[in-house]
Amino acid sequence: MDMSVKKTSINAAWRGLANCRGCGIRDSALFADLTEPDFNLIHLPIDEMTVAPGAALYHVGDEPAALYTVRGGLVKLVQYLPNGGQRIVRLLRTGDTAGLEAALGEPYRHTAIAIHPVLTCRIPRAVIQRLSEETQHLHQQLMRRWHQAVERADAFLVELGTGSARARVARLFLTLVDDRGECDFFGREDVGAVLGITTETASRVVAELKRQGLLDELRPNRFRCDVTALRELADGP
Repeated sequence: MDMSVKKTSINAAWRGLANCRGCGIRDSALFADLTEPDFNLIHLPIDEMTVAPGAALYHVGDEPAALYTVRGGLVKLVQYLPNGGQRIVRLLRTGDTAGLEAALGEPYRHTAIAIHPVLTCRIPRAVIQRLSEETQHLHQQLMRRWHQAVERADAFLVELGTGSARARVARLFLTLVDDRGECDFFGREDVGAVLGITTETASRVVAELKRQGLLDELRPNRFRCDVTALRELADGP
């Protein structure tokens, strides 16, 4: 596993060393609702990890040791098929939580793999358990995360798993695009695994969209998108 880890006590976090209190994604992360007294309940270190592309945060069936808050980058949740193939069932971005099943003591249901370099905070299950027992603030966030996960799964099934290959690719770009109309994309094999199409089809469609001017590749797998045109394509059959 290719990752670097920085262990930090929660007291150090409140002094700013781990940047938890001033974290740029704090309002959208798992600990968004916690108060300073809530943090005093935490007696285990939070690990801040940098995960290289292709490395796994955890594997399907592993014991549920921790939850992970994504602070930057892109994570794919993968299910492996009986024929040896894989299907990406969800993409996690900044502010999302991976490994929610660990909160219930259940083995991980997917393998979580970094697509881009990922910055994540590894939160031990024991921390989640104690906070869940002693403060309602985390419980409310966990419920929101479960609801969000269900909605994301439905969206993947409906938006990214139906329609023509061109419409699916367009919807995937629209899912990833930022406020500037740009996005970091990823390998065509992963695109196929997200959309349920072949790698060859994914490559062909992306190449067509580039030729038609809907995508401008600024550098490898970094695109400027014609959002209006992609929306029209996404609404098609």
